Amino acid sequence: MRVAIVHEWLQRYAGSERVLEELLTCFPDADLFAVVDFMPASERGFLKRRTVQTTFIQRVPLARKLFRSYLPLMPIAVEQFDMRPYDLVISSSHAVAKGVITGPNQVHVSYVHSPMRYAWDMQSQYLKHARLERGLRSVCARVALHKMRLWDVRTAHGVDMFIANSSYIAARIRKVYGRNARVVHPPVDIESFVPGIERSDEYLTAARLVPYKRVDLVAAAFARMPAKKLLIVGDGPEREAVREAAGGAPNIRFQPTLEKSDLVRVMQRARGFVFAAEEDFGITMVEALACGTPVIAFGRGGARDIVEDGTTGVLFEPQTSEAIMVAVQRFEHMAPAIQPELCIQSAGRFGATTFRQQIIDAIDEALRKFSSLPFYLREPRWAEGEDRAHQPESRASVMAAAS
Repeated sequence: MRVAIVHEWLQRYAGSERVLEELLTCFPDADLFAVVDFMPASERGFLKRRTVQTTFIQRVPLARKLFRSYLPLMPIAVEQFDMRPYDLVISSSHAVAKGVITGPNQVHVSYVHSPMRYAWDMQSQYLKHARLERGLRSVCARVALHKMRLWDVRTAHGVDMFIANSSYIAARIRKVYGRNARVVHPPVDIESFVPGIERSDEYLTAARLVPYKRVDLVAAAFARMPAKKLLIVGDGPEREAVREAAGGAPNIRFQPTLEKSDLVRVMQRARGFVFAAEEDFGITMVEALACGTPVIAFGRGGARDIVEDGTTGVLFEPQTSEAIMVAVQRFEHMAPAIQPELCIQSAGRFGATTFRQQIIDAIDEALRKFSSLPFYLREPRWAEGEDRAHQPESRASVMAAAS
């Protein structure tokens, strides 16, 4: 069985690349495709010297810095990949990767990090952030996004099975494409985030300081709770807005982006981790739980899959500083019942081993349903009394080492 993995683009090692790394572990002989590959040498070890087949966008002017500006050309680019030699195609998609063209004798499984946010329900937010709300450039952007939506829906018909990274994304897939999706949470490096010994009375929030993370709401809430300490870790274009929201409150500290080992240390000591964004999943929430630290999170998006209200943390709505204040007060009252052991146990649901098992089960189901060839990844579950001698022999056992 020949396998192809189609990734969006390779620029830096982040959440979707963590998923890609585990897919490559599950399918070590797979060929890898991407729109562009500008991954620095220091971060590409997980590719294991694999050759990455790219598109013409790799070679257009200023592509290294501005490849995202060529988004309108990416549907054409990804459709040029020749998938004919492959029996199984796995796309890792948050924009165009799922649009790769496959034939009726191929199985296409798409792991969706999110449908294109900027083309669908978050279009207005992205246009505002890009200052494209009015004028000729705004009209051009809206026309381009309209065409992207049409293409996005059309290419959904070429996917045999959708896998979503959270229940929230599964709902978005159902809304946008009219398709059901199986949920397989992305792998989190819970082995690196382990419990500490000491616990302080300081709350923590850690995120890139961009508008949708709403760190400004967290800062504003703690500025009105002078008896509660807060550490804000992160940097970004919203730095001044967040500092303004904090209002110089002496109970709020700021720390630029930390190295991973330092972030683990502050998570281990935090009284609670505060998360105000509506995320597709939310890896940092899992990392905090793995450190035994409860999470206070906005109760929409991936947080609903991660935080068990009253057991491993507190969920709040609406997305306001007042709601955060109420949630912190509620957490203080129930803190004795939220044990670190429960947080650690809950984080265990999101490890790499669990991801491999679940992704292989899902792909195995897709092969059995949609392949005309007797390929499967796990041994069949024979019905009681059935004669195994008359069943087809396994032609692939690619997960022997991974599982």
